[in-house]
Amino acid sequence: MLSIEEQLKLIRRGTSEIISDDDLKNKLKKNRPLVIKAGFDPTAADIHLGHSVILRKLRLFQDLGHIVYFLIGDFTARIGDPSGKDKQRPRLSAKEVLSNAQTYKKQVFKILNPKKTRVVFNSKWLINLPSEKILDLASHITIAQLLARADFSDRYKNGRDISLLEFFYPLLQAYDSVELRADIELGGIDQKFNLLLARELQKDFGQEPQVVIMTPLLVGLDGVNKMSKSLGNYVSINEPPQEIFGKLMSISDELMIKFYETLTNFDINEVKKMHPLDAKKKLAEFIVSEYYLEAEAIRARECFEKIFQKKELPQNMEEKIIKVESEKEFSLNELLELNLISTLGIASKNEFRRLLSQGAVSINSETVTSLDYKISYAREYLFKIGKKKFIKIKLKV
Repeated sequence: MLSIEEQLKLIRRGTSEIISDDDLKNKLKKNRPLVIKAGFDPTAADIHLGHSVILRKLRLFQDLGHIVYFLIGDFTARIGDPSGKDKQRPRLSAKEVLSNAQTYKKQVFKILNPKKTRVVFNSKWLINLPSEKILDLASHITIAQLLARADFSDRYKNGRDISLLEFFYPLLQAYDSVELRADIELGGIDQKFNLLLARELQKDFGQEPQVVIMTPLLVGLDGVNKMSKSLGNYVSINEPPQEIFGKLMSISDELMIKFYETLTNFDINEVKKMHPLDAKKKLAEFIVSEYYLEAEAIRARECFEKIFQKKELPQNMEEKIIKVESEKEFSLNELLELNLISTLGIASKNEFRRLLSQGAVSINSETVTSLDYKISYAREYLFKIGKKKFIKIKLKV
C-alpha cells in the first residue's frame, strides 16, 4: 500500500493544476474508494492520444483502488462544448452521437480496466430533467459569470453570436458531478471554468466539493495546435500499429519530450541523454504497445526501420480497389468524386489537395502535385502519402 505522499507524487505527474492540493490530501486520507469522474463528449468516432492523457490518469486512480466513472456526454454532445471555441459548434443528431458513443465504449478499454470502470451516459439524468429543476439550476449562475469566461467574453466583444443553449453547457456538465457525487474530476486546462462551476454547484446541493485535476492539452503533430481530429494533427489509438509508429516518428524533438512527460512514466532526464532518434523510437514503440501486443509494436518499429532507414518498401502493403464505370484513364480529380479519399484514409478532399500542394503525394515513386495526373485502368499504382503511408491501388469496373 502506497503512502499518501507516494500517491500524490504519481497523481501530480503530468498535471497542470490541482484545486486544491490540500483538498486532494484530505480526500486520500478518507481511506475509502473515491469517486473519480471524467466526461467525454462523443463528437467524433475516434479517441486520440489527446484523450489518452486523461484516460491514463484515470487508470492510475483505478490502480490506486478508486472507482472510475467514464462519463459519455451523449446529451451534452448534442449542444457542443463551447470551451475554446470562437463560434457555435454545429449540432449533432442523436444518431451521430450514439454511433460515436458506441466506438468510445470499445476504445477506452485499451487503457482502462473494464472490471473497475463504470460507463455512464449523462442522458440518463439530463434528458428527463423537469422544467422546475432546469429553472433551479439556472438560478445558480449569472450571465455576468458566464461572460467572464475568456471564450464567451471574446465572442461577445467581437459581435459573434452566443446561443442560450451554449450558456447551459457548463451548467449541465457541472450537474453531472452532483448526480455522481464526484470526489475528483479530471479534465483539460480548457475545462477549468466548467470544473470549478461543478465545485460550486456541489456546495449549493450540500455536497463536499470535488477536487479538480487539470491536465495539459496535448499539442498535435503540427507542434502548434491542440491535438484534434478536425485539424488532422491527431494520432488515433485505433489506427494500425505502423500508422501510429510512423506518425510519432514525424514529430519534432521538442514535442517528443512533451509527449514523454504526458504519455509515459519514463524518467525525462534519462530520455534527454538518449540520441533523439533512439528516444523517438522508444516513445513510438511504447505507445503502440499500450494499445496493441508488444510483438506488434516491435514489428511496427522494424517496418519503420526497413522503409525509412534502409529504404525498403513495406511488406504486406494494403491493396485496394476503386470501382469505376468504364475501362479508361481517370484523372485524380475524377477519382476524388468516387472513393479515392476514403481509400487512401485521408480526412477530406481539401486535405488531399493540401498534401498535393506540399509535394507529400507520390505515385509509383513520382511526386505528384496536380489533380490532372492520370490513372490507367488495370495498372497497379503505388501511392505514398506523406512519409509513412503506402497503399497499392487498382481501378476495376
